[in-house]
Parts: sequence; C-alpha cells; structure tokens
Amino acid sequence: MGHPVSHEAKNKEMDIARSPSSRRQTENAPYVYKVGYPPRKKLVREFTDTLKEALFPDDPLRQYRDQPRSRKLMLGLAYLFPIFEWGRGYNLVKFKGDIIAGLTIASLCIPQDIGYSKLANLDPQYGLYSSFVPPLIYAAMGSSRDIAIGPVAVVSLLIGSLLQDEVDPVKNKEEYLRLAFTATFFAGITQAALGFLRLGFLIDFLSHAAIVGFMGGAAITIALQQLKLLLGIQNFTKKTDIVSVMSSVWGSVHHGWNWQTILIGTGFLAFLLTTKYIGKKNKKLFWISAIAPLISVILATFFVYITHAEKHGVQIVRHLKKGINPSSFNKIYFTGSYAGKGFRIGVVTGMIALTEATAIGRTFAALKDYQLDGNKEMVALGTMNIAGSMTSCYCATGSFSRSAVNYMAGCQTPISNVVMSTVVFLTLLLITPLFKYTPNSILASIIITAVIGLIDFEAAYLIWKTDKFDFVACMGAFFGVVFKSVEIGLLIAVSLSFAKILLQVTRPRTALLGNLPGTTIYRNIEQYPEATKVPGVLIVRVDSAIYFSNSNYVRERILRWLTDEEEEIKERELPRINFLIVEMSPVTDIDTSGIHAFEELLKSLEKRKVQLTLANPGPVVIEKLQSSKFTELIGNDRIFLTVADAVISCIPKAMVDV
Repeated sequence: MGHPVSHEAKNKEMDIARSPSSRRQTENAPYVYKVGYPPRKKLVREFTDTLKEALFPDDPLRQYRDQPRSRKLMLGLAYLFPIFEWGRGYNLVKFKGDIIAGLTIASLCIPQDIGYSKLANLDPQYGLYSSFVPPLIYAAMGSSRDIAIGPVAVVSLLIGSLLQDEVDPVKNKEEYLRLAFTATFFAGITQAALGFLRLGFLIDFLSHAAIVGFMGGAAITIALQQLKLLLGIQNFTKKTDIVSVMSSVWGSVHHGWNWQTILIGTGFLAFLLTTKYIGKKNKKLFWISAIAPLISVILATFFVYITHAEKHGVQIVRHLKKGINPSSFNKIYFTGSYAGKGFRIGVVTGMIALTEATAIGRTFAALKDYQLDGNKEMVALGTMNIAGSMTSCYCATGSFSRSAVNYMAGCQTPISNVVMSTVVFLTLLLITPLFKYTPNSILASIIITAVIGLIDFEAAYLIWKTDKFDFVACMGAFFGVVFKSVEIGLLIAVSLSFAKILLQVTRPRTALLGNLPGTTIYRNIEQYPEATKVPGVLIVRVDSAIYFSNSNYVRERILRWLTDEEEEIKERELPRINFLIVEMSPVTDIDTSGIHAFEELLKSLEKRKVQLTLANPGPVVIEKLQSSKFTELIGNDRIFLTVADAVISCIPKAMVDV
C-alpha cells in the first residue's frame, strides 16, 4: 500500500472487515439497495411544481376542490374576510370577553396614541384617528384573534425621523402632513402587494437577532427623546443619536429644565412602572397596569387644571381637535418628487410595521394553538393602511403591549378591536376638549413605560450563548440605532442578516465521518470522538446544497481534508487513502457549477490515485447528476445508498474474506 501498516491499523481494519454490515453485504450482495432515479418530469411540470412550492406551500386552493359553486363563493369571501368564518359561531359568551378586552385596551391606547403622535411629529388627534379606522378594517379582514391595532412607538419614531429629514414638521406643517399620508399609503400598498403576490417570506430576511437589537435600540432612542417632555426643555435637538440628545439635555440643565414638569413626569413614571411591575408579577392583576396610563392622564390633567401649572412653564397638549377622521385622499401625493419620497419612506415603514405585526400575531397564535395565514395578514394590514391614509391616519400596525393586554383580558375574536375603535370614536366625538390641560410630561412617562418592554435582555443573553455571529448582528443593529439613527440601525440590521445568509451559503460546513463502534452508523468525529476512521478510506459529509456560490469552496475544502489526512497518515505510517466517500444526504440540490466542481474534483482525485465514491444523493441531486452524465463519468457502481455500503465496497476483498 506504499507504507508499512502498523499493528493497530491492521486491527482496526480487521474490525471493520468483520463488522456485521460487512458480512451481510458479502453474503447477501444481491439485496443491497441501489440509489433510485426519480422519473423525469417535463419542463412545464417541473416549473409549475417549483413555483407552487415557492409561492403556495400552504396550498390555499385545496379547500375549493370538489365544492359546488355557491360553496366556493362563500369560501372565497371567508378567505378575504375571515369575519364570515368565525362570525358564524359568534355568541354572547365570546362577546362578553371581547367587550372586557376592548374596553381595557381602549383605556391603554388613548393616552398612548396621543403620545405616539408626538413621536411622529404630528398633532395628537392623528394618533387617535389611527386607532379608529384601521382596527375596524382589520377586524373584518385579519386572521389574528389577539392582535390589537393602532400606532406603535417604533413605527411612529421611524416615520417621524424619516419624514423630518425631507420636510420640516414645524415650518412646513401641511407638506409634512401630506407626506405622512403619502408614506402611509405606500406602506399599505407594499404590505398588500407582498400578501397578494405571496412574497411574505421576504420579511424573514430580517433575522430574529437583528430585530431584537433594532427594537432595543429604538426603545432607548424613544425613551431619550421623551427627556424633552419629561424635563420641560423648550429647545431640543432634532437628532436622535444618544450623543446629540444627551448634549442637548445637559446643555440646558441650568436654564431649560422645569422643576414642576419634572415633578409631574417622574412622579407618574414611578407610579406607572410600579403598576407595570405588579401586573408582571401577578398575571391576574394585569388590568392595573392596563388602566394606569388613563388614570395617570386623568389625575395629571386635573392637577394641572386646578393649579394652572401651565402658567409656570408646564407644557400641555392645549388643542386636540374634536370630531372624527376627515378625508385625506386629496392630500396624498401621487405624482412629483414628494410621491417618490413618500414611496421610499412607505416601503421601509411598511416592512418594519409588517415584521412587528407578524411576530406578534405568530406569538399569540402559538399560545392559543391556531393557524395564522401570514399572507392574509399582510393583505389585511395593507388594506387598513391604504384606507387609513385616505382618512387622516398614519401607519398603524400590531402593538405588542396592547396585544398582550388584549390576550390577558380574555379577547375571543377581533371584535375587541371594534370595541376599542368605538371607544376612540366616542372620545373623538365627545371628550377631546378635556385633554387640553394634559401635561406633555405624563405622555412622556406613558411612552417610556411602554417602550421599556421592547428591551429584551434575556433574548440578547440567549443569542450570545447560542450564536456569536447572531449576537454581533444584534449589537450592530442596537448600536447603529442608539449612536447614529434609526435608518442606520435598520440598514445595519438588514446588512448583517444578509451577510449571515451569504456566509452560510458561500461557506457551508463539511465534516469528517467515522464509524461508531459496534454499528454501521457513520457520524462526525468531532461530535463523536469515539468514532473510528476507516483505514484507507476518507469519508466527508457536505452539509449544504451545492451552488455556483459555494461549489469551488466545497471542492477545495474536500481536497484540503484529503491533504490534511494524507499528511497525518504519512507521519503515523498508516495505510494511504485509496477511496474518498462524499456523504450527500444533506445536499438538497446542486446546479451546473456544482456538477462542474465535482468533475474537477474527480480529475484531481484521479491524479492522486484516489477513487471518488458518492453516498445517498437525494432525488433532485441524482437526477441532475444523471442528466449531466456525471454518473457515467464516475460509474454507477460508485454510487451507494448508505455510507456503510460504500465502505464495504472500498474494503479490499482479501480483508473481507478474513
């Protein structure tokens, strides 16, 4: 064999040769299964099957098969408007749960909406408008039973920061408002289009780790922005990075802070944090934290009214327009430069809103064990934002804090959103003037309390323990938002998510396999140190599909495994490598570049007098290898169903007969 064989190596070789699989294969050779070749598909059939699996993996049309026309019509209506499906079984018991949940989330959303509208640099009534129309549309079209619709902190901050980069919200208030409606319109178009075209999987390109970092960074940025209202500062930076914000805060410490504002804000902040802690520790008392914001607004407004604190520098809401949503269709830019700007902002905002709503919907669907149709959700969210943009609303989505309260309050169906919307409607129609004396500092306290929950320390720690690259993505998004801007943080989050995908695609894992003693099983020798290598045989597993992006790397990595093994053999004076087995079970697909790489690998191995053998290629892979005639090049007798079969074929017959 070119080198003297050590006694230990001979014993290992004898053990492999005497293994049960060796005897079985020798005695029952005719019964060894060969790799099957799937029947050839016609081009049109192959294309349609691939397209169907990519865009319609849930087979949405299966329920329409063998159904009469009237039934198909009802099923179609139920698909577009799920209210026709769950509405048939609606009863008073469910309505009772929805009433309680709706009233509870209404008490939470009213003060939050007024505060969130300030994050978006809009007048307070626009936050309430966005909790009136969109929830009604979602109730008819949405498939989640638990999600609560309305403005949310992150989307409000995002749309506010993106819009103010284009138009000054103070000097050009009308243009700013029109651009906000335009961005909301295009956000809805983006969401609905993704749903109709079955492209919902695109939002999955933003990894969980990147979302955790982005949300945490956005929460800190939002909280820092509230220092202006919490401390009563008049002149405040328009930038959102932590350095600029803290410079603005400390720069006005001697002449810009208002002690009455600080007293109101910090006092109620402590109250809100306490109620939130109580609700978290005792789930039965969740209602305390849910109604605390509204109680705080009532008490703070009453306190300012009777003391006339606004005359001592305490900033108040002053004017909250009475009445329901006016039409804004004629304010949307459909042409011109602002239409392009609105489209760009809308796409970004719509994707983030979609990501947040989908994550919330899936979370509560899993808790209640029901199926959520992601594409249907996108259509519902998109439709409500399109309608919202025409009725003076800005981008709405699912709120995690309100959805959690909705869930714990016992909601049964989306009717809880209708109840909440009704309460907001009555508020707009009757009691908005009562918010005139509401101090801005209490709204800041409510927002800070709400966004604290977006900072998920446990998730970040788990990411660190599980995957260091994911943690880099998480921290990259976090620091990008905190130290630069929301846009930069989002760009970093998306870039790092794509970078991870590219890294995994272009540098797939490979492993050396060894035999587990007493079995015919071959596993990674790093995972199973007790696994023994087969003398004269190198077994390599490729843990990925082989495409143009990684084919050269796979070929070079296999050859490097072989070179390393040959150097080790030379030092230990063991039998030289005569066979290279490539375990292809994890290889789900291969393209022409991958096949070409295997052809090059075969040539390189022939020069080194090493025979290439394949083990268990899947149906897609073996079909392509056969079509390219690679199976003829390597020889059909060198392709086996299992690694064990391949090993038996590689062991010299003289050793098998021992």
